[in-house]
Amino acid sequence: MTILSGLMIGMFLAALDQTIVSTAIRTIADDLHGLSQQAWTTTAYLITSTIATPLYGKLSDMHGRKPYFLAAISIFVTGSIACTFATSMIELAAFRAFQGLGAGGLMSLALAIIGDIVPPRERARYQGYILAVFATSSVLGPLVGGFLAGQSTILGIAGWRWVFLVNVPIGMVALVVVAKVLNVPHTRRNHRIDWWGAVTIALGVVPLLLVAEQGQTWGWLSGRSLACYVIGVAGVVAWILVERRMGDAALIPMRLFGNKVFSQTSVLSVLVGMGMFGGMLMIPQYLQIVKGASPTKSGLLMLPLMLGMMSASIATGQLTARTGRYKIFPVIGTALLVVAMLLFHFEVQWNTPLMETMVFMLLFGIGLGLTMQTLTLSVQNAVPAKDMGVATASSTFFRQLGATAGTAIFLSVLFSTVGDKINNAFTAAAKTPQFQQALNNPAVAGKAGNQPVVQMIQHPGSSGGGASVLSDSSFIQKLDDVFAAPFKQGFADSMHLVFLLGAGVMVLAFVLVLFIKEVPLRSVSGIQAQAQAAAAAMEKAAAKEADAS
Repeated sequence: MTILSGLMIGMFLAALDQTIVSTAIRTIADDLHGLSQQAWTTTAYLITSTIATPLYGKLSDMHGRKPYFLAAISIFVTGSIACTFATSMIELAAFRAFQGLGAGGLMSLALAIIGDIVPPRERARYQGYILAVFATSSVLGPLVGGFLAGQSTILGIAGWRWVFLVNVPIGMVALVVVAKVLNVPHTRRNHRIDWWGAVTIALGVVPLLLVAEQGQTWGWLSGRSLACYVIGVAGVVAWILVERRMGDAALIPMRLFGNKVFSQTSVLSVLVGMGMFGGMLMIPQYLQIVKGASPTKSGLLMLPLMLGMMSASIATGQLTARTGRYKIFPVIGTALLVVAMLLFHFEVQWNTPLMETMVFMLLFGIGLGLTMQTLTLSVQNAVPAKDMGVATASSTFFRQLGATAGTAIFLSVLFSTVGDKINNAFTAAAKTPQFQQALNNPAVAGKAGNQPVVQMIQHPGSSGGGASVLSDSSFIQKLDDVFAAPFKQGFADSMHLVFLLGAGVMVLAFVLVLFIKEVPLRSVSGIQAQAQAAAAAMEKAAAKEADAS
């Protein structure tokens, strides 16, 4: 429990950052005049954390978890301080990329250490503590992020900058606690460090994620896109060759993919990561841009999703501990995620009552809660204890890979289609008597807040309306309802396409999880399993020596 307290603070730091930024990103992007560039700040963070994750897992298997967990916290805090001083979305993306180098180790190493000290069957009993961290961060993150983003200044610093600055005191506490209490026994294993594996995996992943994020803008078959395809595929091939050559010293040993549960769960993690981030990103956008909720209010409105995720996760942990069975949970969870995304696609319009939307959010959260923790448990249980770190990091890596790809693709689809959707909505709305009456009423058309629409109508070829909303959407809330409706409808229509894509991804996940074999959960911890394996190896060697003599 003492060790767990240190891990929980580190996990809280990582989990809080994932949720605190989501409700503030729209305000940040508007202030830095780059709403359509927000994908860069998210994908930069996810790319670096994704690439760093397996490296942390491998190095911690070799040298112990503690020094790398401390390093991850230190890098994360330093990156958070840098983000506070960003003056543009591109600059913020660069600082978020550095922050991601630390984030890659926080969650995966915490989960690996839990795998070291707690048997898989018993691990579910500790999920209550771990999930208390996620629940607290899930509830506090959107609220705190929304509150801070909603303040113009705090102590002379822009409110949204505190979204990153708040990580500093939490990180300092985490450093002190972890340094003091995290003393897990470790037997040092000398292996070569697979630096070439890290380089080639970056060479393979980054160009493919880059084209996923920019493909709509560049053109999927443009010269730049084709160059990214070629470099990415070459990088992936080179990575596989390097990992085969490195054997057990590889970043992700290829022999692990010979384990059917590991390989299938890795693909499933990619799909779940894509679906999870697709929903988690779109819902705050919908609440703030379409429904006009403040950042703080949108955080409160996300509570059904968070409570659904928390309650389902706790119930899953308790049932797994009692029965030792776990496969049924991701089966039900992925099915619920499909249903929730289809409901968002078909039922949620720009004028849908919030209560109906919140019911769908609850369903989405329950689906996530039934699915997420079971994937890590399945991977940890399926591999040898000596691979606990690299297996846990690999599970996190593939989930982050899916999340990064999902973020890039879904935001790219949203912002590449929203301009046309808004223009189509305006074309239809402009023919209505209500719109024409408002436009010809000097008291309405003369309002300063309505000028963006008036200018767009008077100068159809200008950069207003559908184009200007991509850099700053805050003016939508200043418009009269009749003028704001086409903008909101355009955003809602674009989000429908994103939710449909997300539902398609989760259908694939549902089908795949049906074929994953359920392996009985071990009753010993990772450290105990390693000790037993070492003892068995010594007995075998002694018996062999006795036979030889």
